[in-house]
Amino acid sequence: MSAVERERRDRVEILTINRPEARNAINGEVTEAMGAALDDLESDEGCWVVVVTGAGDKSFSAGMDLKAFASGQGANIIDGNGFASITRRSFPKPLIAAVNGACLAGGCEIMLSCDLVVAADHAIFGIPEAKRGLIAGAGGLIRLPRRIPRAVALELALTGEAIDADRAHQVGLVNRVVPATRLMEEALRLAEQVAANAPLAVRCSKRVMLASADLSEADAWALNDSTFAEIFTSADAMEGAVAFAEKRAPNWSGK
Repeated sequence: MSAVERERRDRVEILTINRPEARNAINGEVTEAMGAALDDLESDEGCWVVVVTGAGDKSFSAGMDLKAFASGQGANIIDGNGFASITRRSFPKPLIAAVNGACLAGGCEIMLSCDLVVAADHAIFGIPEAKRGLIAGAGGLIRLPRRIPRAVALELALTGEAIDADRAHQVGLVNRVVPATRLMEEALRLAEQVAANAPLAVRCSKRVMLASADLSEADAWALNDSTFAEIFTSADAMEGAVAFAEKRAPNWSGK
């Protein structure tokens, strides 16, 4: 049994953190398996979207496995791509988190590493590290105030209290909330909507949108214009126009 299960649905890869008995907490084995999977999928031309979820219906991930950390696995839980080999990774393809339960501490930071979020209606979200004398050091303090209003992000960080799925949706942390029985169905539906589009255009859209947040307006425009020039001359741009004229579905090549 792998610490991270992999399943392919057409052009969508599902990565499932598979430690339900430990609330899908992250140990060295999970980090190694997640890193290997994402390294593989980055260059896999048949994969256009990745869905990340947890096994069972209680926890997406409770964050770091403290027992593993106490036993000396700390160096293996974080690698060159961050906690669980994802929080500092610049992954070019869309990542969708399917949050199947409690999404806390490092688990919340894994979710924040994803681009889109679908949550089960019983899911909760939080960074409770301050309750334990720590800070959310795997990106939570950086990404939360970029995803939701600063006052709400500060409340989560300073109180350590969690919010439910409906509140997370209200503040813009979550894209969709569905009954738990429909979670993967909805996450895959969203993934398929993304995968129906030209993969190069999708990846370039992600790159410009994420990178421009840290740029001046002039530099953001320069990035936008250079990326547009790249896309405008692509084979997929021509295919999109021809398919529209011929009233058929496009056959994307990713080039």
